[in-house]
Amino acid sequence: MELLFSLLFALLLSGTSSIRVNKDVEFDHFKHPAVHLPLYHVREQRPDSPQSLDTPVSFLEALHLDDARVKFLNSRLTKINLTSSSGAIKSGRLIDGMSVSVPLNPGGSLGVANYYTRIGLGTPPTYHLVVVDTGSSFSWIQCEPCAVYCHPQVGSHFDPAASHTYQRLSCDTSQCSSLKGATLNNPMCTSSNTCLYAATYGDQSVSIGYLSKDSLTFGTESLPGFVFGCGQDNDGLFGKSAGLVGLAKNELSMLSQLSTKYGKVFSYCLPTATPLGEAGSGGFLSIGTSSNSGYKFTPMVSDPRDPTLYFLKLSGVSVSGKPLGLAATDYNVPTIIDSGTTISRLAGPVYSALREELVKIITSKYKMAEAFSLLDACFIGSFNEISSVVPSVEMIFQGGAEINLRPRNVVIEVEKGTTCLSFAGNSNLRDIAIIGNQQQQTFEIVYDLASSRIGFAAGGCR
Repeated sequence: MELLFSLLFALLLSGTSSIRVNKDVEFDHFKHPAVHLPLYHVREQRPDSPQSLDTPVSFLEALHLDDARVKFLNSRLTKINLTSSSGAIKSGRLIDGMSVSVPLNPGGSLGVANYYTRIGLGTPPTYHLVVVDTGSSFSWIQCEPCAVYCHPQVGSHFDPAASHTYQRLSCDTSQCSSLKGATLNNPMCTSSNTCLYAATYGDQSVSIGYLSKDSLTFGTESLPGFVFGCGQDNDGLFGKSAGLVGLAKNELSMLSQLSTKYGKVFSYCLPTATPLGEAGSGGFLSIGTSSNSGYKFTPMVSDPRDPTLYFLKLSGVSVSGKPLGLAATDYNVPTIIDSGTTISRLAGPVYSALREELVKIITSKYKMAEAFSLLDACFIGSFNEISSVVPSVEMIFQGGAEINLRPRNVVIEVEKGTTCLSFAGNSNLRDIAIIGNQQQQTFEIVYDLASSRIGFAAGGCR
C-alpha cells in the first residue's frame, strides 16, 4: 500500500428561521446584505431536509471522536502536533497532478463538525453537502479525479473540468503562503508550481489536494474567486459529506473571504438532534447583518496561542437561579465556543460542583447508572423521564450575557433507557474549557467580529 501511495505521489507531483426587527441592538457598522442558509444536523431526518449524512458510528464511538477533537484543540494551544503533513507525506498520502444564509442541519459526530449545509461551487454551479465548523479555518471539497482516495459521500464529487471558472493556485500566491495558519501544516509545491494543502484533524482525518479557487453559490447569488481545497486524498470521519467549510478567524476562512461583501459577522442556530433519532428543525447559518433583537453580548476574547479560535469568558454557572458558590478563580481558564465539539468541557472545580447539584436533584427520583464513556453522571431512565426533574441551568458570561439551558441542553439519552449529563470535566487544569454544541442548540448565536463580541438569543430554532 505504501508503494502504491508513493507511486501516486510521484505521478501527481509530475504534473429558514423567522427574522425579528432589532430595535435595541443595531449593527449599523454593517451596510451589507446577508445570506441565509438552512443548517441541518447529520442525523436529522425531515421531509424538507437533504439526505442524512449520518454514519453507522455508534454514540459511544462518537464520544471517543469528540474526545479526540478536544485533545486536538488543546494541542493547538500547547503547540504539540498530534498530526502533521510530513507524516502524511511519508505514508504516501500527499498528492498532486500537474448575509448569505443557508439551512443548517445536525450531523452526528463527523470528527470535525456536527452540522451541515448545502453550497454551490463552479460555473455552472453543482451543489454539495458540506459540514460547517467554527473551529476550522480552511474549506475543502472532494474533487474528481480523486487521484488517491475519496470517502463515500452523498451526491457526486465536484468536477473541476466541468467548471469554466475553476483555477488552481500557484505556490507564489499569498493564499498559498497563508496555508500554514489555516491548516496548521506547511504548503507544498508540485513540479509545475501548483500549491498543495494538507488539512489534518485530531482524529487522524485528513484532506490533501490542490489549493484552488472558483465561484461559490448561495441560493441565487454567486461569489467569484472563492479559495478552497480541491481534495484528491480525503479520508477519515467526515460522514457522507462532500467536504467542510471553515468559519474560524483565519484569512482563508469562508467568513473572511465573504467579509468584503457581507461584513465580519455571522450567526447560526443549531437544531436539536439525538443519537436516538429525534431531530429538531429550523436551523440556519447566516453570514451578514443580524436583525435579532434578543441578543445578550459578551466580549470576544483573544488568545495569542491560537488567534483563529473563538474565545469568551465563562464567569458563572447557576442551578435553578442559585450560583454554584465557586470562587471567581475557578472559572479562570481559557474558554472557546465550538460548533464541532458535542459535549461541553468545564474546568474541574466547575464541573464537580455542577455535577453534585444536578445529581442530588435527579437522584431524588431516578437511580444512577454506570458511566458512559466520558459521561460520568448517568441515570436509569429515558430522556422524557429524566427531563421532568432536570432543573434550569444558567451559563453566565462576562458582561452579563447568559444562556438558560433547557433539559435538552443539559442531559442526553445515550442509549435506550440511559440518560447522562451532557457535560464533562477537565482533569488537567491547563486544558481549555469548551462550550459545545449540545449546550448551543436552539439558541441563535452571533459572532460580531467587527465589534469583537458574541451574542446569544433564545428561541432561534428548535
